[in-house]
Amino acid sequence: MLVGVPTEIKNNEFRVAATPSGVHELVSRGHRVLVQSGAGVGSSFSDEEYTLAGAEIVQAAADVWAAAELILKVKEPVESEYPLIRDSQILFTYLHLAADRPLTEALIASGATAIAYETVQLPDRSLPLLSPMSEIAGRLSVQAGAQELLRPAGGRGLLLGGVPGTPRGNVVVIGGGVAGEHAAAMAVGLQAHVTVVDISVPRLRQLDARFGGRVDTRRSSAFEIAALLAEADLVIGSVLIPGAAAPKLVTDAMVASMKPGSVLVDIAIDQGGCFEGSRATTHDEPVYRVHNSTYYCVANMPGAVPQTSTIALTNVTLPYAIAIADRGWEQAVAADSALALGVNVQGGQVVNAAVAAAHGLELVGA
Repeated sequence: MLVGVPTEIKNNEFRVAATPSGVHELVSRGHRVLVQSGAGVGSSFSDEEYTLAGAEIVQAAADVWAAAELILKVKEPVESEYPLIRDSQILFTYLHLAADRPLTEALIASGATAIAYETVQLPDRSLPLLSPMSEIAGRLSVQAGAQELLRPAGGRGLLLGGVPGTPRGNVVVIGGGVAGEHAAAMAVGLQAHVTVVDISVPRLRQLDARFGGRVDTRRSSAFEIAALLAEADLVIGSVLIPGAAAPKLVTDAMVASMKPGSVLVDIAIDQGGCFEGSRATTHDEPVYRVHNSTYYCVANMPGAVPQTSTIALTNVTLPYAIAIADRGWEQAVAADSALALGVNVQGGQVVNAAVAAAHGLELVGA
């Protein structure tokens, strides 16, 4: 199969969909791989490294899209890329369609097969292609929040871990999944006071055992979240419903009651965000104010650490990409129920229930 790896063009997106090592594995199995020149530079991979791995370097993105049967990307296509997507092409990337109607409509119109990393789901309900980016986003969320708490950034002027004789910062993590767990781990490492909120009591028990009592846990409810936010210095929103828009668990009224200079980081922003006042921001302009608090809602947080992110992403996506390239998407999906759940749009029709529900579109059986 002819596989294409274009350069990512989303704001400050420095990741690339495949490392030279990943390209080498595809080439060694008899596939051709076109890599756009400079695609890996942001992740510290040169064109020369891709050439040595067996890739063919192509200058223009349009040429990669026009030739490739399978397009590997990191982030969803942006508007300028919509016309490049074509019928019978396979697109394998993060899509987050429930929060993006224009892209959903563009994929329907294209006739392409769009397979989303974030909805590939194993029988145990884990999300193998989302987990490494959730781990990174969770850890970055606390770093970003700690930075925004500094007084020069407009924050409370608070050191999360404090020092002897001073209070520690209160960190509230809403959602105890992969991202929430890693946010809690980072906050605990900084010696903050951490509370994790989740709707699942069994999950709270797991987190209590994992942290050995170093975090408080609360079952999620509007009442509990409101009470915790009133005392919070940093709030991390990490709620996820696979493929669907994130629920709005933090209202503007709750935020109005928070301490001046407090910070809220919405990891769920790719799926629309879990704060009522959330709107996607970029690494160029990452924050804005809601009442007296700062919101950080960057939609591609792991793009800030592209070398780590690219390697971690290729580690998990490559086996699926190889299966698609070796067998074709139909046979690969038929042989793997987890990959089958990744198919969101096919042949001009929405085949993912959450995406169809989010936009009021007809659902067609995959």
